[in-house]
Parts: sequence; C-alpha cells; structure tokens
Amino acid sequence: MQRPTFQQLLDAGVHFGHLKRKWNPAMAPYIFMERNGIHIIDLHKTIAKLDEAAAALKQIAKSGRDILFVATKKQAKEIIASKVSAVGMPYITERWWGGMLTNFSTLRRAIKKIATIEKMEKNGTFDKLSKRERLQLTREKDKLVKRLGSVTDMTKLPAAIFVVDVLKEKIAVKEAQKLLMPIFAMVDTNSNPRGIDYVVPSNDDASQSIEIVVGVLTQAIKEGLAERKAEKDKQVSEKKAKAPIKKSDDTENEPKAELQNNEESE
Repeated sequence: MQRPTFQQLLDAGVHFGHLKRKWNPAMAPYIFMERNGIHIIDLHKTIAKLDEAAAALKQIAKSGRDILFVATKKQAKEIIASKVSAVGMPYITERWWGGMLTNFSTLRRAIKKIATIEKMEKNGTFDKLSKRERLQLTREKDKLVKRLGSVTDMTKLPAAIFVVDVLKEKIAVKEAQKLLMPIFAMVDTNSNPRGIDYVVPSNDDASQSIEIVVGVLTQAIKEGLAERKAEKDKQVSEKKAKAPIKKSDDTENEPKAELQNNEESE
C-alpha cells in the first residue's frame, strides 16, 4: 500500500478545518494551528491515523468480512460509488435508512422485495399485470434500489462501518456504536472524535480530500482481498499436492492384457 506524501495531502486540502468558532474542543489534539480564523489539521497525525485505519481495514477484508461505507453528502457520493464498488464493498450514498443496522430484518425485507419484483419481471408475471400495476412495482423497486445503494447484496451485518462526516451521518454512527461495531471515519475539526474507533482527522468537505483518503483505504481493502485469494489458492494447491495419485483403469489393465496376449501366442 502506497502512503500519500505530506505534499499530496496538502495539495488535496486535507489540512483545512472549519472556522475556529465552529470547532469541537475534543479535536484539539489533531489541530496544528489557527490561521485567518480557520483551524489547520496536523497532517503528520493524519498520516499516522490513516496508516492505522488502512491496516485495520486490510485485515477485515482479508478475513472475508464486509465494511459498509456511508457518505450521503454531495461531494462524496460519486467518489464512494466509484472506489468502493471497485473493491466489492457495500455502500450508502442516499439518505440513511433508520434502523439499517440495528433493525437489520427490516433491511432484509426490503432486499427481498427487490428480488421478488425482479423475479416477476423475468418469469413473465409482469405480462399478466395491468400497465398501472407494472408501473407501480417498477417505481417501488427503483426507489428501493436507489435508497439502498449496493447493500442489496448484503446478506449479513457488516464487520465495520466507514463514514465521511460523523456529524451528517450521526444516525449511522449511533447505530454502529449500539452494536459495538468498529467505526472508521473522516473527522473534521467541527466534529466529536469520541466514540470513533479509527479517527482520520481530515477535511470532510472537499472532494479532493475525500478522494485521497478513501483512495488509500480502498487500496488497503484491495490488498487484503488479494492476500485472502492468494492464501486460498495456496491451500487448494497444497491439498492437490497431498492428494494420493489414483491409477487409471487403463494402467491397471495393461499387465493383464499383456499376459493374455502371451498365453494366446503360446
């Protein structure tokens, strides 16, 4: 995993915090200075925390478990959809559905509803419905798919959650905390880092800042998945190598056939 340089983080504006009057005192350990009324984040601490978060996410991915990414703010939506889908992890970019984690059965029902409608479209059931009924079901499915993002493939609770902006995603954060689920987050100077397991102090408003942080974390996940695959392939190869060699029927019959031919010649 390639760590971004101090200059790259600087160029992306990762160091820009909020106005001093909007700060959360709990973020004091991560603030380097104040300039023109704006808090500047200590990028040395950002790099250290980013490394820590990336290493942890890599291990989760390597274990075969999912990390749910949540980012409903405009600046982050496309970045999350692009980078997270590339590593096959679930994500939410529309409004958080209350109870998505703490009442997972509700989410499962919604996913099942989508699957039922899709099945009706494929097996010909739609053709027997009126135009109005088809339109209603199609709209319902589209609404659910848009709202749920890629979690329509999520069959069990994720092992961890990552959020961009803990203030905006406070409901998701609270649900994860209630379930004692590890929380990874980009935390700006106006937010409270307490209760966040892996704090990445950073500008959570600028798209470039979001892109560089999420890029590092998704790359770590990609490496974890690659290592998992390599280990599985190695195990399969070792099993094949240890398996006894089974003689073919043709090989077993060769001596018998040769003996028979000798007897006939005599």
